[in-house]
Amino acid sequence: MSAPDGSPVGAERSIGQLFASATTEMSALVHDEIALAKAQLKQDVKRGALSGGSFIAAVVLLVFSLPMLNFALAYGIRTWSHWNLAICFVLSFAANVLLAVLLGIIGMAFAKKAKKGQGPQKVAASMKETAGVLQNAKPHPRAELPGDHAPAAIEAVARSSS
Repeated sequence: MSAPDGSPVGAERSIGQLFASATTEMSALVHDEIALAKAQLKQDVKRGALSGGSFIAAVVLLVFSLPMLNFALAYGIRTWSHWNLAICFVLSFAANVLLAVLLGIIGMAFAKKAKKGQGPQKVAASMKETAGVLQNAKPHPRAELPGDHAPAAIEAVARSSS
């Protein structure tokens, strides 16, 4: 088994190797957090689009179906019940309004689901928490050993990563 940088586990690693490994891990973490935020945002957008589509379908149905459905329904009611034609037209209009209200309620239900989607906010809070922990982290003090070239290794890693 080996560490992410390829060195064997349990072997002494220099500060430069540890710093490089930590930098690689942080970079991967940030990329994963961004990918998660994008996936959650796509899901919220899909919910919003479905909500908007339901509202548009309700409006289109109401606008385009009213004339034809009103005539057909009114004459059907008149044929079945022999009521006054005006009452039959009012009943057919009420049926269309009821259908449009039902579609509007469905659209509102999907809009509430899309509004509840707090995906990107959760990811942002998680990233802020990670950054706060890393800012408060202090390195463990080490005794300077003869021949220890840790500052040079850190500078080399810093140059290579920028």
